[in-house]
Amino acid sequence: MIEARGIYKSFGNVDVIKGIDLHIDKGEIVTIMGASGAGKSTLLQIIGTLEKADKGEVFINGQNVNKLNQKNLAAFRNKNIGFVFQFHHLLPEFTALENICIPAYIAGVSKKEANDKAMQLLDYLKLTERASHKPSMLSGGEQQRIAVARALINNPAVILADEPSGNLDSLNAKELHELFFKLREQTGQTFVIVTHNPDLAKMADRTLTIKDGKIGIDI
Repeated sequence: MIEARGIYKSFGNVDVIKGIDLHIDKGEIVTIMGASGAGKSTLLQIIGTLEKADKGEVFINGQNVNKLNQKNLAAFRNKNIGFVFQFHHLLPEFTALENICIPAYIAGVSKKEANDKAMQLLDYLKLTERASHKPSMLSGGEQQRIAVARALINNPAVILADEPSGNLDSLNAKELHELFFKLREQTGQTFVIVTHNPDLAKMADRTLTIKDGKIGIDI
């Protein structure tokens, strides 16, 4: 599902990624760990096509994303990749339902179809009664589940998460982690999760550790 070959990335004079190769199979849940500044988030952004590597290639579901122009890359990302971040990035002026629908609207899905799918996701996440609530009216755990629903709206093959439970208490973090595995069982989606949470790493199929811009031995 995901393959990266010879990835290098520098910011100014700082070499952040120093020759990373990785292969992640369809349906795997893989966590990426390492010290702050090791390059975890940068690697995730390169895999997710949000950041371009200085050198190397990324393949997602057989597509070499390096060969796509900006317009086609944006369309590919919107259809194939869902993102969940530590800070949920919900738009405060929109309701939970509207926030979930945004990627579907961008993809050209009709309002009715997008709303119907969003309501299905809200029902699945037991948040139906929150559909008309704006982010300020939601708890931290609820906001993050809304962010997960937004990531799922276009049925992407890959979900990339960057410290998704970093701002949650232990109970909400546990529920979020269990949700990822439940989704994998039901949809077969592939998850790549940057985390400092050892409990989540223990649950994953594999854990990759980044140190000094390179991946160590798989756990």
